[in-house]
Amino acid sequence: MMILFDTHSHLDQEDFAADREAAIENAARAGVNWMLCVAASAPSSAECLKIAESHPGKIWAAVGVHPNYASEAAEGDWRKIEEFARRESVVALGETGLDRYWNDVPFPLQQDYFARHLRLSRETKLPVIIHCRDAMPDLLPILREAAKESDLCGVVHAFSGDEAEMRECVALGMYVSFAGNVTYKNKKFESLRAAAKVAPSDRLLVETDSPYLTPEPLRGKQKRNEPSCVVHTAQCLADLRGVSLDKLASQTTENACRLFGVS
Repeated sequence: MMILFDTHSHLDQEDFAADREAAIENAARAGVNWMLCVAASAPSSAECLKIAESHPGKIWAAVGVHPNYASEAAEGDWRKIEEFARRESVVALGETGLDRYWNDVPFPLQQDYFARHLRLSRETKLPVIIHCRDAMPDLLPILREAAKESDLCGVVHAFSGDEAEMRECVALGMYVSFAGNVTYKNKKFESLRAAAKVAPSDRLLVETDSPYLTPEPLRGKQKRNEPSCVVHTAQCLADLRGVSLDKLASQTTENACRLFGVS
């Protein structure tokens, strides 16, 4: 039986408030038995924890402060993240990283919070989930320096770079996760699809980033993305790589379990 692991969803968000349990059930029916609920702030982290703790062995939590929410962090919020990180259902930190697309948060503040997550990852041995939008030239030097201090452990989620950037992320110790945008066939996504085609099979993950990045053929046809839709992204990856969906699902699930330390 095919089992998929949606390694990045935002089930805590308002988009799921009215029917979160239905979305979780839809995922199970689609073969998506395991999910990671990823936070964007301290309050979001608390919600992700509640969801994970209500679905033990099925949903886990990542806690942290998203770069686009760093300006909203209140005094004491980072201490809460450090405390949450010790909870049993927490298997990762983040999402964190850098964002030059929106550019709403001062870049030094983004860098500060990213550094905090990397330090906490070293202390706790939890993998870090990295957001990188239009900021790969800024991200890679930071990862290079961090890798000099200790082995890196984490994933560049919703990877959007090219093959060379993918290969360097992997060489630095990271996994790469592909979301719905890898299914888009616009010319601007050709380099992303080329990277997905050759990413090392033992460092490959799949995700929805729901409620965002709805994959084809559902893009524009439904109000949101949800974990069940990861099947379409997985099928696209399987087609790109010339393997069966079952094999792709098995490999990415094995990789996710290894990275997040679950089974």
